[in-house]
Amino acid sequence: MLRGMKAKAECRVAESEAVWHLYVLRCGDGSYYTGVTTDIERRVREHREGRASRYTRTHQPVELIHREECGTRSQALSRECAVKSLSRSKKDDLVAGRKPGSKGRLR
Repeated sequence: MLRGMKAKAECRVAESEAVWHLYVLRCGDGSYYTGVTTDIERRVREHREGRASRYTRTHQPVELIHREECGTRSQALSRECAVKSLSRSKKDDLVAGRKPGSKGRLR
């Protein structure tokens, strides 16, 4: 029993040290998919193999078009929620590297 408790504690420590990322994929139909992960390359590979989400499985192929380092899981999930609530035009600005609503590039 103590070994199991110790293993869980070690998992929490390892998870808290992991750097979380937000990522945006462009799907085959032009739609966007937004998610969070600690390993973007692995997660994109899972999406491409049809093992990551039902949405991307039915909207193949997928292409990674945006990524952000967020720090903690909580920060990544908050950022994911914020990005998902953006309008399509503001998401277009985000993935193009522009400030939402501006016509120029981010500096």
